Amino acid sequence: MRVKEIELAIGQLPTAELSEFAAWFEEFWAEKWDKQIEADVRAGRLDALIQQAEREFAAGRCKPLKATCKILC
Repeated sequence: MRVKEIELAIGQLPTAELSEFAAWFEEFWAEKWDKQIEADVRAGRLDALIQQAEREFAAGRCKPLKATCKILC
């Protein structure tokens, strides 16, 4: 099945089924993301970022999460 066919099929779903599909797809995508992050961590692809974050934290250049959430939320 091609992407355009899937798009057309999704476009024809009744609202309740579209909501059900959206919830399923969100969970599906989150699981894919988690697996990719786990693979990246195991492969060491995030090591440089982790080390940078640790240096920033040690140097006192981090804000408490609570303060950051006030800015972003």
